[in-house]
Amino acid sequence: MRMALTPSLDHHAILAAMLAPALLMAATGSLLVSANARLARVVDRLRSLIVAWEQDAPDRNERDTQIARHRARAALVLRACWTLYAALGFFVGTSLGLAADALLGFKLGAVPTVLALIGMLCLLIASLAMGREVSLSVKSFDEELDQELARKRS
Repeated sequence: MRMALTPSLDHHAILAAMLAPALLMAATGSLLVSANARLARVVDRLRSLIVAWEQDAPDRNERDTQIARHRARAALVLRACWTLYAALGFFVGTSLGLAADALLGFKLGAVPTVLALIGMLCLLIASLAMGREVSLSVKSFDEELDQELARKRS
């Protein structure tokens, strides 16, 4: 037999349940700040490569490769940002769903849980995109460093 909780305990339980999505929202917001900073750096690097490319530098083919790689990086970061914004929306929906479920007498069933799971899936997808972008970043850096060292040695 299940004991009925007092109204004040129900409100505390509901508010406590709403804290988990709020923490996930804060974490997602932090990841968004990081992703947007990475996107700004990629865009700045692309602009500097385009300036060098327009000057018809002797290493134009190398610049073309770098530009293509940085465009891919920008696309990955943009995809991560979109999925992080989606995750944020799903976590807000989870929190609102928990409150609405309580107000409706717990008739929404698994809706808040499904919203949270979709939000977590979005976080996973964004993490994979950012991981791929970091790999491209390191690869670009290594190649640019090798090119610069080869220039210095010749």
